[in-house]
Amino acid sequence: MMSIIGTLLIGLIAGFVARAIKPGNDSMGWIMTALLGVAGSFVASYLGAALGLYAPGQAAGFIASVIGAILLLVVYGLIKKK
Repeated sequence: MMSIIGTLLIGLIAGFVARAIKPGNDSMGWIMTALLGVAGSFVASYLGAALGLYAPGQAAGFIASVIGAILLLVVYGLIKKK
């Protein structure tokens, strides 16, 4: 349970950091940015666990969460263009 809460908190912050790092104009609100950050954090957690980088149930680190959020922001931007 604590790992999910940790992932949520890290993801919220990671979403805003990822949006600040990623170049370009993103016309989404702060709620969507936070949701993409949380999703990026979960993606980083599960991908890290699948690759053996994290123990099962362990929250992803901050840097991995930011990278996951940046990837989701890029994908979101590509989908939104079409």
